[in-house]
Amino acid sequence: MKMDCIIIQGIRFHGRHGVPEEERQVGGHYEVDVTLSCSLEEAGKSDALEDTIDYANVVEIIINIGTQRSFQLIEALAETIASEILNQFAVESVCLTVKKLRPPIEQPITFFAVEICRHKEKACS
Repeated sequence: MKMDCIIIQGIRFHGRHGVPEEERQVGGHYEVDVTLSCSLEEAGKSDALEDTIDYANVVEIIINIGTQRSFQLIEALAETIASEILNQFAVESVCLTVKKLRPPIEQPITFFAVEICRHKEKACS
């Protein structure tokens, strides 16, 4: 069975992440794209917010983690965001891309990124 998806793209914030301490002090620009897998059938029938995932709450969590915490690796940032979304929302899985925009290296690069997908663990019965 194919799961429905909620897609949110282009969540931008200024965060303090990076391996060198100086990079964490100055900070940089980040962008997150997220896809949430969950059933949207009930929301489609009811047209009620309580039957779906509130996109604004998802964005708020991503921005709060990205701006209030500091990680050396964007892999750790992505893992933390994915775990928090899985813990707080009725989703089966979350896939997200975390981009470090204009990374501070000599070569002109638009972004570095990681993409991860995590699934809610099901309890054994």
